[in-house]
Amino acid sequence: MSEDKNIESVEAGKEGLRTDANPSKKTLTHTPSVAMREFAETAAQREKPPEVRPATKLQLVSRSTQIKEAALASLFFICAFLAVLGVALIFAFVAFRAFPLVTEIGLWDFLTGTTWSVAEGTFGAVPFMLGSLVVVGGSLVIGVPLAVLTAIFMSEVATPRANSIIRPAVELLAGVPSVVVGFFGVVVVVPLVSALVGGAGFGPLTAWIVLSIMIMPTITTLSEDALNSIPMGIREASYAMGATKWQTIWKVVIPAAKIGIIDAAILGMGRAIGETMAVLMVVGNAPQIFAGISAPISTMTSQIVLEMGYSSGTHRTALFGLAAILSLISMSLVLTVRLVSRDQHKKRKKVKKGGVA
Repeated sequence: MSEDKNIESVEAGKEGLRTDANPSKKTLTHTPSVAMREFAETAAQREKPPEVRPATKLQLVSRSTQIKEAALASLFFICAFLAVLGVALIFAFVAFRAFPLVTEIGLWDFLTGTTWSVAEGTFGAVPFMLGSLVVVGGSLVIGVPLAVLTAIFMSEVATPRANSIIRPAVELLAGVPSVVVGFFGVVVVVPLVSALVGGAGFGPLTAWIVLSIMIMPTITTLSEDALNSIPMGIREASYAMGATKWQTIWKVVIPAAKIGIIDAAILGMGRAIGETMAVLMVVGNAPQIFAGISAPISTMTSQIVLEMGYSSGTHRTALFGLAAILSLISMSLVLTVRLVSRDQHKKRKKVKKGGVA
């Protein structure tokens, strides 16, 4: 009997294990493996991985945007082309109107003649070419040192407070009309020159003073830009070697910026040689060879302005010849600036590559 009871208890235990392992029955007792499996499935459902979307192709530029960009490119090209075309047409027009002097006057006679007489039909350009060179040369001798020294003071010496006063004054001077400067020359400079050297006061010396005032702002601004373009490390290296401030300016900064200063002087020369109204009012306008700083002379620009209104025939052709000479001088000045700048750029590239400048 005892053996039968033991057998029944063992069978009952097996039945209980099968009941616990049956997942269809809703009991709170589960085997450890089943519980862990259900927990993992529940956690996986709660924390779903982010959905990975397939990569899309880059969107191309719209047709309207392409049309707008093409229209802007065409507009920029037209503006640049009109600028070049305008310069070419001016030079072509002047050359076309001046070309008859080769047969009517003779190119050699025109370039070497020293007499200009409308009544006699004699047209020599030497007095005006020489007068322009004298006026421009004297104005550069006076104006360039003043302008460069002003630029050095503004760039290297002046305090911000002083610069806030000097720079606007220089900019305002650049904006003064030439006819106003001419009036200043007639009212103020002419009497002073007359009292100093005698005569009426009209002549090269008065023109030098007036033109030097007019070209100072251009040369000062460009020279200051050239000085400011020098890296501060060059100055600091000079100070580290024991140089003073003035030694650094004179021996280091100015030599490093000399190409920019030369460019500024050349552009100032171009401004001076093309100036008309101020020179017309103070130079005296006498078609004669230079005879002294107080003797009246005439320049190419002033002669063209004086006589173009009533000229005709060969006389007008001769005036266009003077205009052609002025155009060639302006072209040569711009070409000189370009060549000097290009040479300096090449030297800098060699230095950067480790070559010898």
